[in-house]
Amino acid sequence: MMNYLWGFMIILGIVYAAITGTLPEVTQAAIESSKEAVTLCITMIGVMSLWMGLMRIAEKGGIIRSAVKCLKPFLRFLFPGIPKNHLANQYIAENFIANVFGLGWAATPAGL
Repeated sequence: MMNYLWGFMIILGIVYAAITGTLPEVTQAAIESSKEAVTLCITMIGVMSLWMGLMRIAEKGGIIRSAVKCLKPFLRFLFPGIPKNHLANQYIAENFIANVFGLGWAATPAGL
């Protein structure tokens, strides 16, 4: 449904720009926005790789396992439908830890 909504808004904007004579400005804005999107993606890849690598090191070192043990009562309260030893508990704990440390972008993959 959202695809149709976005498609409709894009087509409506292009048609409106063609009618009002501002189509070259719309084209220029689309090209500049795509450049910014590529730059953002490259930046995000580097930052997320760094923090996800650090989170994997913490996982291999046992830090995440001990954090899951500490967060277990809290996780059981928030998510009673998740079985006790399910892998989802680890990912939720990783997301909490990443957010507590302010790792923003690194919290996203663990949350997904």
